[in-house]
Amino acid sequence: MTHLKSMGHTVLICLFLISGNVLWAQKHIYPPQEELWNADSLGTRRAVVRVKKKVEEVTVAVNWRNRNVRKDQAVIVVDSSGKKVLPDVLPLKMDPESGVIQFKTGGNTGIFYVYYLPYQLGGRRNYPNAGYLKQPDHQEGKNTKFKISGAKTAEVVRLEPVDEFNSNIPMEVIATKEEVNDFKKKYKGQPYVVFPEKREFPVKMKDHLPQKWVTGTLPSTFRDKVQKGENYTFQLGIWAKDQDLADVSISYSDFKDENGNALPKELFSCFNKEGVDYTGKPFSKTVRIDKGAVQALWFGLRVPEDIPSGTYTGEIALKPSNSTEIKTKVELNISGEPVENNGVDEPWKQTRLSWINSTLAQENSVIEPYSPVEVAGRTLSILGRKVTLDKNGFPGRIESFFTEEMTSVSESTKDILTSPFRFSIKETGGRILEMKSSGVDFLKKEPGKVQWKAVNEGQGIKMAVSGTLEFDGFMNYEVKLTAQKDMELEDIALTVPLSEKSSKYMLGLGFKGRKRPGKVDWKWDVAKKNQDGWWLGDVNAGLQLSLRDENYERPLNTNFYLQKPLRLPVSWGNEGKGGIRINSSGDQVVVENYSGKRVVRKGEELYFNFTLLITPFHTIQTDQHWNNRYFHAYKPVDSVIKSGSNVINIHHANEINPYINYPFIATKEMKSYIDEAHSKNLKVKIYNTVREVSNRLYELYPLRSLNNEVFSKGNGGGSAWLQEHLQDNYIAAWYVPKYKDAAIINSGMNRWHNYYVEGMNWLVQNIGIDGIYLDDVAFDRITMKRIKRVLTQDGHPGIIDLHSANQYNERDGYINSAHLYMEHFPYINRLWFGEYFDYEKESPDFYLTEVSGIPFGLMGEMLQDGGNPWRGMLYGMTNRMPYQKKKPDQIWKAWDDFGIEGSRMIGYWVDKNPVKTSNEKVLATIYKKESKTLVSLASWAEEDSPVTLQINWGGLGLDKENVRIYAPEVKDFQPGRSFKIDGEIPVEKNKGWLLIIEEK
Repeated sequence: MTHLKSMGHTVLICLFLISGNVLWAQKHIYPPQEELWNADSLGTRRAVVRVKKKVEEVTVAVNWRNRNVRKDQAVIVVDSSGKKVLPDVLPLKMDPESGVIQFKTGGNTGIFYVYYLPYQLGGRRNYPNAGYLKQPDHQEGKNTKFKISGAKTAEVVRLEPVDEFNSNIPMEVIATKEEVNDFKKKYKGQPYVVFPEKREFPVKMKDHLPQKWVTGTLPSTFRDKVQKGENYTFQLGIWAKDQDLADVSISYSDFKDENGNALPKELFSCFNKEGVDYTGKPFSKTVRIDKGAVQALWFGLRVPEDIPSGTYTGEIALKPSNSTEIKTKVELNISGEPVENNGVDEPWKQTRLSWINSTLAQENSVIEPYSPVEVAGRTLSILGRKVTLDKNGFPGRIESFFTEEMTSVSESTKDILTSPFRFSIKETGGRILEMKSSGVDFLKKEPGKVQWKAVNEGQGIKMAVSGTLEFDGFMNYEVKLTAQKDMELEDIALTVPLSEKSSKYMLGLGFKGRKRPGKVDWKWDVAKKNQDGWWLGDVNAGLQLSLRDENYERPLNTNFYLQKPLRLPVSWGNEGKGGIRINSSGDQVVVENYSGKRVVRKGEELYFNFTLLITPFHTIQTDQHWNNRYFHAYKPVDSVIKSGSNVINIHHANEINPYINYPFIATKEMKSYIDEAHSKNLKVKIYNTVREVSNRLYELYPLRSLNNEVFSKGNGGGSAWLQEHLQDNYIAAWYVPKYKDAAIINSGMNRWHNYYVEGMNWLVQNIGIDGIYLDDVAFDRITMKRIKRVLTQDGHPGIIDLHSANQYNERDGYINSAHLYMEHFPYINRLWFGEYFDYEKESPDFYLTEVSGIPFGLMGEMLQDGGNPWRGMLYGMTNRMPYQKKKPDQIWKAWDDFGIEGSRMIGYWVDKNPVKTSNEKVLATIYKKESKTLVSLASWAEEDSPVTLQINWGGLGLDKENVRIYAPEVKDFQPGRSFKIDGEIPVEKNKGWLLIIEEK
């Protein structure tokens, strides 16, 4: 074994020498390196063995120091001269420290490659799973007597990763058990050890010590060079050597130089111990470390720009509640000119880690096109809507002023409610408790948000109501019930009486977008269904309500709901007794949100919280929609212009945006492309969201040190890189083979959203992006508002479009995309819903509510297979350039030939639409101009159907005797043809026409 140990030492020296770039430069190489070999057939690492003598068999020892090697791990040996896989390979010893491999050479000399972590890919192309190969016939212990070939016969030249991104040096090169035991002896009696570490070397292993830490002398002082003005970071690694460590506290001294200049201790913070959450609220965390585990503590320091140069020395003290205090001396050499941008332009130095505690754009300022909340008595007015509060604090009246066309706001009101909200508490026996209210007390009246409270008391119970209304139509209610005695209750319920005219359509509770059914009886099933509320509405008036309690957490979505579903609200859910009933009677639709029987004890508190969204949010912007034509691909700018598009969406997985949701690697390439596009009057938006994030992010290991604050708990797996470097406790997400881009799932609402906002701000200011393309959303409206603010600052356009695949399926919890993302709609410019939607089978109501965006003030586009262009035009929708077979360019040309800009869109849903058809299943939407009108016809009839147009000529402003009707030729859409004024127009099944009615 002595020979094996010394040989491994030589190998490691070689490895450090050949991988100097990894050791000293942490910036990712871009474009990414080509792999030295195909890892998906041989694995990510190998030992290079030189056979010097012609012998039939050699036995080599390899000190790979790799925590991923198992005793049953298969080994593949390749003869480099003939590139042949050797048939006779025998692993004699396999463990994380080292291995002994015996193989037959066939009498050849030269280089042989020993691949010791081979795997086979399973799963799907973009969701792979590396299954590590096992020895066909496990040989461990069957041949314990072996003799390692002498150095004159065979030697291990070096160890190689498939590329530098896969390297283990230095922080994943494990110490041997012998080295760890020797190190332990040095610190006998000390229950834990603190290892100061520079930011260049993030701590990566929890269950192993790196060789780097134990083979040298632990320095008595941590020293580093720091620039003025820098967001400086460093680590203290804690190894819980002999015991569990509970509640580690941290304290700092002031740092001073020899002249008495000071870095105040208040400038230091530990990201693992305290921070600011995504809502802007400070919080603290408890650090616990299991016996034998390693925990990295990451520290941040914003170095003042005006601090005098010098060497500043101080101490950081760690004190677990159940162990002794250890102080670490830290010496920071501060010099040079102040660094620009606090150093964030060099993220590989972890200078952006402070972004996770950012409060950028948290101010509740009003965002265009909205207006401030106005308060008159108990009536609150916002853009196109009014809410009048009842004296108990709940809505008494909700009004909409949007027109049916959704292109303007009128003075005529449309009531959403028929009577006030009713919150009732029913005792066993059926008696409803009478509640006396203190009245509404306004706590805050800000332009962006108004807040109030009301206290209501009945016999034996107190109800405190806290409510807010924001400028976009979002309302939040916290309803706290406190029992003042023991009580048996039949029910606690919130009843919402809606106008039948304002609840024509429905989303949620297991229903696709459709006409509201006459009766609904729904029960909670959070384990399988992402359902906690409903939307009922018409095109120009509606209400979404979601039931919550004080422990609400946003669940995961897009294929991952079942791994982190909703929590059943203790109040509303009531162990499954709660539910929602909807019944209609005359001109009223009554929604009863009930919780069922329960016993409450004196002093018990229950939170019956809920949120409301009053729809629509604003008018549809038709001219903006006609003018912004999307090109969804990374192509040369001139080819985009040629296509007729003027807004480019840059997806991920391409040369300028290679890594998913981390657009901070190919920034020079991205800026060059955007600059060219801007010079030719095009706008560029990029793919960037937070649902998952690439393994290429510089901050990966600091964020992992926060345990599951940022990344979701999970069973691991996925690509080889994830399994070998993260090992466990994550959810593998999207994978791009071309870039070996392996993402992991974000845990939901956390501090990464602060980073996201700061990152978007940096992209606007430094790269010049014009907006973002969101591919489903894993954050809430708080982050969406912040994003909109930074994207639109200083006059930037800040265009946001939102794509969603059909989430009405088992994996996603049977949720409607429009219902799920409605809270984001106030800040979206365009929808692109439709992946996995069936445009041929779905109804007009589905198109209207789930795809078009019109009932919410938006317009949209179609996706799956290009959509149905005839039906799409009823809602002003086409698909996008360039990759679908059905391209929209010819329809765009028809728009331009007609002059659709400036036209008045009147949908088929408008009662006074001047053009209707003789068949109720063939619908008509018009685009009206002064002397001509474009008519879109689309059929849902079960067969080809001739129709006649029923035209209100006065409504069109045209003289029937002096007009013509014709269909312009539109390639791949319709032939050119003229029609008689009162004649029949043949309409094929599932198709339609674009007709022009104009003066002769």
